[in-house]
Amino acid sequence: MVYKLVCFDVDGTLVDNIVYSWELFHNAFEIDMNKRKHAKEKFYKGEITYSEWAEHDIGMWKEKGVTKRDFEKAMIKANIKLMDGALETIQTIKQAGLKLAIVSGTVSVILDHLLPNYKELFDDYYLSQMFFDEDGKFMKAHVTEYDMGLKAEALKLVAKKHNFEMEECVFVGDHHNDIQIAKEAGLAIAFDAKDEELKRVADIVIDKKDLREILKHIPL
Repeated sequence: MVYKLVCFDVDGTLVDNIVYSWELFHNAFEIDMNKRKHAKEKFYKGEITYSEWAEHDIGMWKEKGVTKRDFEKAMIKANIKLMDGALETIQTIKQAGLKLAIVSGTVSVILDHLLPNYKELFDDYYLSQMFFDEDGKFMKAHVTEYDMGLKAEALKLVAKKHNFEMEECVFVGDHHNDIQIAKEAGLAIAFDAKDEELKRVADIVIDKKDLREILKHIPL
């Protein structure tokens, strides 16, 4: 099979030492655990949408008056970094002429910190964009609606934009919110997976934490 696009998750895939960016910042900013739990339960019960859940959590960050520097301190303290081999893998795929995409529930401050030129490297990216004022105070976020089961819909949009079939698309992810998109991609790679069901539905399972390992499975 000739693949034309490789799509990545971010937290735990392109970026190491992190499971969920939202949780990282909630913990760093000491956000009320009960309020967090209540909103999460409402989402999983179908009482609120993903966007409403995210806006609720963003509101708690704004109440704390956090700044861009606060986010950066949290990332430094957690020692988050690009996954081993990430940049080389991205560059190799790009040089081979394939399209690159990101479909993730992460927040943009993660990539702004670790891969500031990601908008030049990737042809398409779906994630929650964060905005700060001139003093660095967190103001708002444009929350992606394409997380959880809707990640697959984002991949369909990317494929349609470039006139690709879904069978020509590769997806690389690591957690339960990647299950549906993994089912729909032409080649699904579970990378350092934290979810057993994702491993079951994926075509390839890679346990070694080096993104260059995926290149063995993508004809370039």
